[in-house]
Amino acid sequence: MKWAGMFLVGFVILVGGLLAALWKLGILESIGTTWTVIGVVILIGIGIMFSVANSGSKGNIQIDRK
Repeated sequence: MKWAGMFLVGFVILVGGLLAALWKLGILESIGTTWTVIGVVILIGIGIMFSVANSGSKGNIQIDRK
């Protein structure tokens, strides 16, 4: 698996852990389902952007001209 995929999997696990903690504390009940889903979608979108931005190596290509 590429690093971008590993980053995204780790980010999804992190978001899942945060949701579990908020659920256990009872905070998710006061927020509501709609806002929880909106927040999760935004976080996953941010995770995808970070994983794509950090994927691949950025290097300069030198071309020998004669």
